[in-house]
Amino acid sequence: MKICEATTLRIQELRKEKRMTVYSLIYQSGMPASTVKSILSGKSNPGIVNIEKIAEGLGVTIREFYDSEIFDNLDPED
Repeated sequence: MKICEATTLRIQELRKEKRMTVYSLIYQSGMPASTVKSILSGKSNPGIVNIEKIAEGLGVTIREFYDSEIFDNLDPED
């Protein structure tokens, strides 16, 4: 799995765990809806600044965001 896919999966995992809708995540993160939807659909590879905003919107730290087995054994990027 590539890091972009893993990031999308982790966002979805945390969003469901916290019972947040996509729109709630958009509101809580303070990001444009198009940006969040692009990240969630896998069309955009988010930078660390956007990941931090999403993590804050989800109520977790960056450390907590990346503390998941999803990020183990990632495929190398091309």
